[in-house]
Amino acid sequence: MLELAPATAEKYARLQALLRDWGRVVVGFSGGVDSTLLLRVAVDTLGADAVLAVIGDSESYPSREFAEAKRLAEAMGARFQVIQSEELSDPRYAANPSNRCYFCKSDLFSRLSAIAKTEGYTAVLDGNNADDLGDWRPGQQAARELGVRSPLMEVGMTKAEVRELSRALELPTWDKPSFACLSSRIPYGTPITKDSLSTIEQAEDFLRDLGFPQVRVRHHTDLARIEVAPADIPRLLDPALRARVTVRLRELGYHYVTVDLQGYRTGSMNEGL
Repeated sequence: MLELAPATAEKYARLQALLRDWGRVVVGFSGGVDSTLLLRVAVDTLGADAVLAVIGDSESYPSREFAEAKRLAEAMGARFQVIQSEELSDPRYAANPSNRCYFCKSDLFSRLSAIAKTEGYTAVLDGNNADDLGDWRPGQQAARELGVRSPLMEVGMTKAEVRELSRALELPTWDKPSFACLSSRIPYGTPITKDSLSTIEQAEDFLRDLGFPQVRVRHHTDLARIEVAPADIPRLLDPALRARVTVRLRELGYHYVTVDLQGYRTGSMNEGL
């Protein structure tokens, strides 16, 4: 018997009921906190043969995250398939408008829907939770248009409850920092390129290796604006460490290396909308 708050337990039961109603599902899987919980509950509820995890690999998806997603799926005994996402080949996406995510998700969910139709799955699912209703997420429009379901959101499960249930199920992602695609580091209107995404990925990998698990390197062309958890800002500003970070990010091509004194927060690039 899992030890859960009554509200979380009730939502967990409703989530299982939804999955049973669908019977066979495709899960868009990234290895993040939400989609990992959804995949685990789907496999536990329906059995591995009735669930297919699909991982979309692209330039905006860090190599470490891709490798971890595959490891997680294997550890849960889930069947998975990798597809190559080509969002950068779409000029509407590469131009980086404020609804950029719509074009990415339209492509991804179209592919997942085609897989579901061909292989006899009843529903395509994503990992959006109830808290995602409060942010600017044009990808949700693409999901609605293509009939993709968001069961965590539908049962009203918040991020905190996702983490609570993940911990009870002993998932290693229960305390994993939130993550978004690398394109979210680039201000709207600034074109997205393979080179800029690679630079961002290398910069963030370097900072994580220094012990900053929650980090974003916001890419303002030749200026890097680093966001870390507010509690980590003093350590980042230590003179010796600050010098190491500055040297490495300049090696990657940034002329200016700055620290955002507000610290990390979700969707900081949306603050100007």
